[in-house]
Amino acid sequence: MPHYPRSICWFRRDLRLTDHAALYHALKNSRAVHCVFVFDTDILDQLEDKQDRRVEFIWRSLRELNERLQQQGSILQVLHGRAEVVIPRLARELNVHAVFCNHDYEPDAVRRDEAVERSLADIKFHHYKDQVIFEQSEILTGSGTPYCVFTPYKNAWLKKLDDFYLRTYPTEQYFAALAQCPAVALPTLESLGFTPGKLDIRALPVGASGAGKLFEDFTRRIDAYQQARNFPAVQGVSCLSTHLRFGTISIRRLASTAYHIGGAGAQTWLSELIWREFYQMQLYHHPQLAQGFAFKPQFNSIAFSNDPGKYAAWCQGRTGFPLVDAAMRQLNQTGYMHNRLRMVVASFLVKDLHIDWRRGERYFAQHLLDFDLAANNGGWQWAASTGCDAQPWFRIFNPVTQSEKFDDKGSFIRRYVPELANCPDKWIHAPWLMPAAEQRRCEVVIGQDYPVPVVDHALARIKTLALFQEMASVITANGS
Repeated sequence: MPHYPRSICWFRRDLRLTDHAALYHALKNSRAVHCVFVFDTDILDQLEDKQDRRVEFIWRSLRELNERLQQQGSILQVLHGRAEVVIPRLARELNVHAVFCNHDYEPDAVRRDEAVERSLADIKFHHYKDQVIFEQSEILTGSGTPYCVFTPYKNAWLKKLDDFYLRTYPTEQYFAALAQCPAVALPTLESLGFTPGKLDIRALPVGASGAGKLFEDFTRRIDAYQQARNFPAVQGVSCLSTHLRFGTISIRRLASTAYHIGGAGAQTWLSELIWREFYQMQLYHHPQLAQGFAFKPQFNSIAFSNDPGKYAAWCQGRTGFPLVDAAMRQLNQTGYMHNRLRMVVASFLVKDLHIDWRRGERYFAQHLLDFDLAANNGGWQWAASTGCDAQPWFRIFNPVTQSEKFDDKGSFIRRYVPELANCPDKWIHAPWLMPAAEQRRCEVVIGQDYPVPVVDHALARIKTLALFQEMASVITANGS
């Protein structure tokens, strides 16, 4: 690679200075590197909530990133506009000879990067693997096709993994190549059209420093992860999903730690990181997934009833099923939902309420702090039995037994459904069964203080089996 007098390193899903592939290559191969981030209006203009937690998380993380760069005599230039316009414009203003960035695999991001590269013309455009251990077509079957089942993919992933793929990029050794610039203030959230207020930085510390604190805490708990991850009332998960989504911590650091620690907890967590890459790989090879198509096309036309009242009850956490309601209120109040509960509420929406999974996918996309297109689509299609290596369509979560199993004392329910705070453990999972006298005693009259169930699970299950069986019969009849 030639050595450039001046370059840009364009930050996207990689908001850190350490172990950063594109930054490493830019610094190593340039005399002066300008660090840049774009608040892309093609993305921001689609956000209806002007207190979007993700925008605030990014903005606060960028502020920390800029402070670190200022310690090195440099700055982070933050632009606001269409990336495919402002990146080429800045490249010419700075008279740079190359733009460096890391791969982004979402279809819209791929189109954006292709447009930027065309607009750069004679300015070189270099991009690198950074947000995954194995990308695109690095893990394929023996016949050279993408895996459609997770376990063989995982086995091939682990077989290929070694310290070469976990090596870090020592960016710090080349910080002298950061462009020296006078300090400037970052644009305010208000100037970007947003306001702060919803992000709880005590619960989710931001930036690379916040990611580091959370990771250090998790490594002390990782041995218990295999079991503790299933219980939303305890601190069993890593809480790193948002940081992994925005790249405030390196996937190599996480995977390397899990790989070398070993043990059931670390192995289970590493498996979750591999699921993330499995879904990234699927989206790359099947970009139609981003356009609302089922991975299994035979399930594109399921006759969901899509009752608007039931959908609204699900969104608001007013279904009458306490664990479902607690999970949805957690999402609405914090921007986060425990992974076990994501499966429960997704199954409930599709297989109890008979709402199209795409509506749930969109709702999560609007509200999840850690929203990732590939993982969100993969998770929803898994729950709806329409996706790659999804749960069988006849497997239907019972929201009451899930509640009894994973929140037996109702601790999580009481945290987010305060109407049920006085409800005895015996009744908290199905409070509509509670005798009227007991309801009055604990001050939660069902139908008045807390809703009656919007659906009968047993009857809904029968209807779901009929829906999917009908589709399976049509497929068989057509010889598909």
